[in-house]
Amino acid sequence: MIQEPAPKPIHLMVIDLVMPGLNGNELSHRLMSFHPKMKVLYMPGYKDNTDARLKRQVMGREVAVAVTEGKLDFGPWEQIFYGEFDGRRRKRVLVKIIGE
Repeated sequence: MIQEPAPKPIHLMVIDLVMPGLNGNELSHRLMSFHPKMKVLYMPGYKDNTDARLKRQVMGREVAVAVTEGKLDFGPWEQIFYGEFDGRRRKRVLVKIIGE
């Protein structure tokens, strides 16, 4: 039970949505009453691959790249890489072209 604020500000709370007695959404709302600037990252509640899901949240799911004269237009330090954190499996790639 949360009765008083923590002595230091909480900047980020990573919380599971599935918890005994109190779900993650309820807990985060209670803490936000003491820490209104706190950011919350909700996890899906699967205990078998939570680390992979957290890494995917941090890494993101998409990338935007400029194309000039039919070629990918990278800066000197840019490249695309794919990280698979949840085991090898078939994936699909969706390419959207925006513009001319």
